[in-house]
Amino acid sequence: MTVDLNERVAFETRHNGPTPSEESEMMRALNVASLDELIDQTIPQKIRLQNPLKLSEPLNEYEYLNKLKLTASKNKVFKSYIGQGYYNCVVPTVIQRNILENPGWYTAYTPYQAEIAQGRLEALINFQTLVIDLTGMEIANASLLDEGTAAAEAVSMLHATRPRDKKKAQKFIVDERTFPQTLEVLKTRTTPLGIDLVVADINTIDLSDPELFGVFFQYPDNFGEVTDRAAFVAAAKENNVSIAVASDLLSLCLLTPPGEWGADVVVGTAQRFGVPMGYGGPHAGFFATLEANKRHIPGRIIGVSKDAEGQPAYRMALQTREQHIKRERATSNICTAQVLLAVMSSMYAVYHGPEGLKRIASRVHGLAQTTVRSLDKLGLTNKNETYFDTLRFALSANQKEAVKAASEAKGVNFRYIENEVLISFDETHQPVDAQEVVDIFSSALQQDTEAIFTTVEINFPEGLARTSAFLEHDVFQIYQSEHEILRYMKRLENKDLSLAHSMISLGSCTMKLNATTEMIPVTWPEFGSIHPFAPASQTEGYKELIDELHDWLAEITGFAAVSFQPNSGAQGEFAGLMAIRSYHQANGDHHRNITLIPSSAHGTNPASAVMAGMKVVIVKCDDHGNIDVDDLKAKAEQHSENLSALMVTYPSTHGVFEESIMEICAVIHQHGGQVYMDGANMNAQVGLTSPAMIGADVCHLNLHKTFCIPHGGGGPGMGPIGVAEHLAPYLPGSHHEGVDDVNVSSAPYGSASILPISHAYIAMMGASGLKKATEVAILNANYIGHRLKEHFPILYANEKGRNAHELIIDCRGFKQYGVEVEDIAKRLMDYGYHAPTVSFPVPGTMMIEPTESETKAEIDRFCDVMVSIREEIEEVISGQADKENNVLKNAPHTYRTVIAEEWSYPYTREKAAFPLAELKHNKFWPSVSRIDSAFGDRNLMCSCAPVEEYMETGELVS
Repeated sequence: MTVDLNERVAFETRHNGPTPSEESEMMRALNVASLDELIDQTIPQKIRLQNPLKLSEPLNEYEYLNKLKLTASKNKVFKSYIGQGYYNCVVPTVIQRNILENPGWYTAYTPYQAEIAQGRLEALINFQTLVIDLTGMEIANASLLDEGTAAAEAVSMLHATRPRDKKKAQKFIVDERTFPQTLEVLKTRTTPLGIDLVVADINTIDLSDPELFGVFFQYPDNFGEVTDRAAFVAAAKENNVSIAVASDLLSLCLLTPPGEWGADVVVGTAQRFGVPMGYGGPHAGFFATLEANKRHIPGRIIGVSKDAEGQPAYRMALQTREQHIKRERATSNICTAQVLLAVMSSMYAVYHGPEGLKRIASRVHGLAQTTVRSLDKLGLTNKNETYFDTLRFALSANQKEAVKAASEAKGVNFRYIENEVLISFDETHQPVDAQEVVDIFSSALQQDTEAIFTTVEINFPEGLARTSAFLEHDVFQIYQSEHEILRYMKRLENKDLSLAHSMISLGSCTMKLNATTEMIPVTWPEFGSIHPFAPASQTEGYKELIDELHDWLAEITGFAAVSFQPNSGAQGEFAGLMAIRSYHQANGDHHRNITLIPSSAHGTNPASAVMAGMKVVIVKCDDHGNIDVDDLKAKAEQHSENLSALMVTYPSTHGVFEESIMEICAVIHQHGGQVYMDGANMNAQVGLTSPAMIGADVCHLNLHKTFCIPHGGGGPGMGPIGVAEHLAPYLPGSHHEGVDDVNVSSAPYGSASILPISHAYIAMMGASGLKKATEVAILNANYIGHRLKEHFPILYANEKGRNAHELIIDCRGFKQYGVEVEDIAKRLMDYGYHAPTVSFPVPGTMMIEPTESETKAEIDRFCDVMVSIREEIEEVISGQADKENNVLKNAPHTYRTVIAEEWSYPYTREKAAFPLAELKHNKFWPSVSRIDSAFGDRNLMCSCAPVEEYMETGELVS
């Protein structure tokens, strides 16, 4: 036996599902001799890359982790007192291991199919309750991207809901003591909408100004000062001026919540509730408001309804109200959240309970208080009369430099603003740390140190001290032991279907493998414990990783530059359009504000265009799902003078590589416009073609799709944008004279701590592996089409009968027999599968995307299930099964239904629960029956319900 000592298991063979023999079987079924032949039949030759990607040689998993450890070691983990909205915290290890590091949680999809998502929906209800209770508001959503974007959404909502006498008012005042990163996002987001954003000292403003419709302030403010704004808010209300407040959840355990003053919106981040800083993200932003605004809230709201058994059940409330569905009438493009992080923060609150949270908040404040007492004896006076966690001291230039040198020598970071130093305490700090702070100052000031006190009295002024109770529901009272929280999290996890169970073939969502090796570095402290505003000398590891990833993505897309600031795909869309807007402005073309968008586009496209100040003109699609080139040419000609951009998805949302794409791009350029490519379908391009090759000027990349960041049950995500050279000066974070700065996220690199996932994927796949992944994704999709075409019509294909990496099956013909596409989706749950994408981009259809990570065996299982369901549909069509009372209409079937003493259905229990023999040995049970969404919307309840609400059912739902 001869052994090659250089041989190692290539990561490519772990990531790509089919074995060589399975690939051969699928190719034979498709009547092609090779993958090359299939790709030639699928992708137009004129847009094919002529040379392989220039990427580093692939590493195996062991090699990669060792190499990345060296990169990570270049980050210096200092003890952070920087604050400014980001704080170290103690991540409970039971939550880290069982949620953040658990594929049962992080590989799930957004809970559109609520019957198989009850676990995370319950966790999100807990999150909403946490936010509602601590802010004193009436309703909250299930998280937003970060504090800055939540603030921007608040301003947009208040602008859209101005009272009748303020409908023409355009002025919105932001207090000058707001976090600077939030100010920058607000400036970017309000400028295209024509809102007159004024930064001012709100203590001196005229609230009676008829042009003023709203005010925003930070509480505690940028400097750490805590101010009683009850009288200010009351005065604003008298003048019909709306109030938005950015607040710190931990501080609200001790301080009067803004809702008790009468605030209209309260926003912020739940980061310090058990989520690492991660160099800026991801974290769960929060958004709480009044019940009256429920149909204007951005993002998602989780509500309580009931299922077919009459049991309480959760689902996304008001789903048809989601902003992106409004398309060009939207006031927000939010179509995602930070679910995984919101779940972590909710579990943090569940684990600690209200008393535990109060103790943590009290310790944080107490450390600040005892430090003030000792520093006062050194002659330093805290400029914050009332504070929660942040102290502020004036220093001379020499004193400041001495403090900075002394602190950095001790591995400590403070925050410096001009001639001041700010010190923010957090949960990780202990009395020994407070003493170290005092010692640093005494050394820098060349004085004898002062010992701190380890017991303090907490006594906020009347009006600022919280008197109202919070988190009184049982779920926040009974899980304070590790056994109990562990079992609770496991119970919730067991209710949810994820990639740990079966393929999730959601079209346009690319639910591929999230490899464990890719995930491991996310929880390394060298990445997780870095403050986003730490000095550059302490973040060299991050710089190396980001620079490498930048160059790789630039090579893959063919673009000159990439920005990592957008922390979702929709944010990438907005950032790309803002770059185009800035480019036109710099050329003096301020009038270019028309964006052409195909009718098949995802709803975030027109929503993002509206947010960027564009006017949307819809371009028709032909009967084959392609852009109607004649209509495009006519509209480009009609709007030539004002044409700003075309937004196009490629391959199309119908799953086809359109032959005319280069002609389409040329038409737009001919009329002075730019081409924005939506990167949702990039998984069909990598290594075979590229946005730049096709003719695009900008493209966002969904790292949570193509580049393996997990969906997390509905977030996190990353949406970096690549741009051609002429647009590079207008990327987020750039500063170009004569145009508005663009900042779309609070942190410079968005959700930086999950970038190692995509870095790992590219590093371990290499150029050949990435190309092979794209080819296999296309192979798997076309094989599914081959398996299903005799049972379901395949709606679109190219002239050679090929699809890209996804395909659409047409279910509309079943409607005349009473079978809806929703019935098929619910019946799939009985077989242990999540439905493909339902009714997008064509109502009454399913879009299937298997990705390259699924084996032929798993794909065949899925196809067998679809064929079985088709036979069940045929039973209805033929009259063998009742039109209203059948396995499809009654799906999904819970174990409670199946084992009930009474069985009134006209089919057997076995047919209901075990339609395939293998399910008798391996069965995923939906935890609730079909949910009545309309009931939930009529009786909207978006927080943990009182126990009394469930007395009639006999079931307690936390």
